[in-house]
Amino acid sequence: MNWSRPDATLSNTADAAFASPSGATSWPDEFSHDPGFLASQEELRCMLFNLAQSAAPTRTPSPDTQDQDTQLPDREETQTRPVLSNLRRIEYLKNYVGQVAPWLDMFDSQCTFRVQIPALAQSFPALMNAILAISARQMERKEGIQNSFDSLELYQEAIRLLSPLLQMRDPKVVAACVLLCCLEMMSARAQDWQRHLEGCAALFEAFGMNGFSSGLLQAVFWCYARMDLCGALISDGTQSTLLRPSKWLAPGYHEDNAAQLFEAAQSPDMHANYAVYLCAKSCELVADRTQFVELGIHNDCTGEAFNHRWLGLWNDLQHWLDNRPPELLPIHTTTTKPFPHILFMQWAAISSNQLYHTACILLLNLMPKSIKLQPTLARSALWHARRICGISLANPHHGCLNNAIQPLWIAGRLFSHVSEHAIIIDLIRHIEAETGWGACWRIRDLELAWGYHVSRSDRTIDRDPFPVTG
Repeated sequence: MNWSRPDATLSNTADAAFASPSGATSWPDEFSHDPGFLASQEELRCMLFNLAQSAAPTRTPSPDTQDQDTQLPDREETQTRPVLSNLRRIEYLKNYVGQVAPWLDMFDSQCTFRVQIPALAQSFPALMNAILAISARQMERKEGIQNSFDSLELYQEAIRLLSPLLQMRDPKVVAACVLLCCLEMMSARAQDWQRHLEGCAALFEAFGMNGFSSGLLQAVFWCYARMDLCGALISDGTQSTLLRPSKWLAPGYHEDNAAQLFEAAQSPDMHANYAVYLCAKSCELVADRTQFVELGIHNDCTGEAFNHRWLGLWNDLQHWLDNRPPELLPIHTTTTKPFPHILFMQWAAISSNQLYHTACILLLNLMPKSIKLQPTLARSALWHARRICGISLANPHHGCLNNAIQPLWIAGRLFSHVSEHAIIIDLIRHIEAETGWGACWRIRDLELAWGYHVSRSDRTIDRDPFPVTG
């Protein structure tokens, strides 16, 4: 369902959902068009699909095989060194810990990507190269560095080292693949997001990994799930997540029991992950409804079946809000205009609350006419949109800024005043400048929704991007 561009159809879903320029950034990013990167990215994608389609082993390899597999990359790495000088290596590791890992750990109070994964990488060169590659890519983008080959060489080296290890089903291999996927997302064209995510989705599905896998795999799964959700949000109602939300649950659990499953964990992290799941369910319902209306596909999106699905999901979202643990509640809220400032102390609280409001907007936009909700603020899509913006204004955590790009776009389309538009554009530009994550392509999409080009003179350039008060 396309809200702002009625001429878009499902006949070309790869492009219909976007009117953004072909580049994902406000400056030319040669990395995503480099022939070496494109060839390596396709190689990794094919490797993951081949692994997923093969009869992968269901038990840990024997000690002899395991030793042989893990030692081979060490010998090869010695022959091709150095990819980096020691000083450059240290610089990228420091940047990873300080700038990149917080993105990946924002729903994980154990900080798996910042603490556990670098420790594991000391004896696993493929994972170490993946860490260095994503850190180098982030620095190159944030600093606007052109013609730098560090991230590309590290990316290619990580893929080369992974190739003989994929059959091991080792959690470290999965972690390396997700890091490389995240690197690709950083500067990928919007139209290409799902293509980059497909390999990891196939890997998770083939190996039966889900949001309730234990330890490292659980943290890695939810990192991927947030990227998958972003891809669904980018599609503007034409596509669900690549891994359907039912695959996110532990084996044997039906989606009707999802709330009990998440709540049984008794963890603020898992309650935050439940918001990711519910937003993914909202994307799924929107996509199913779009396919029913525009293509006539029978998928429980007609009559009482659709009403039942819609109302059940709406009630689940309000249940999520009412049952937030103390860690996910705001510690201070102002009533400033045009947007409130809503301050949270816990990382996961920032993005999970924003995703709740995003999911509510998605549902309110296709609410069946026969359903009558109680007269509360939650019935107003504009109320949810203001809170999405207010959360980003008050909480400058880098990982949550990245996760806010698509919610800000969904919320931004609902506003009509130029002062509101200027603040949202400032926010988006600030996100890309602070984090290096491609965000500014969404400005063009918002301008198309608003019907005019926002010149720099219309923007509040001198305004503090995060005027936290209280």
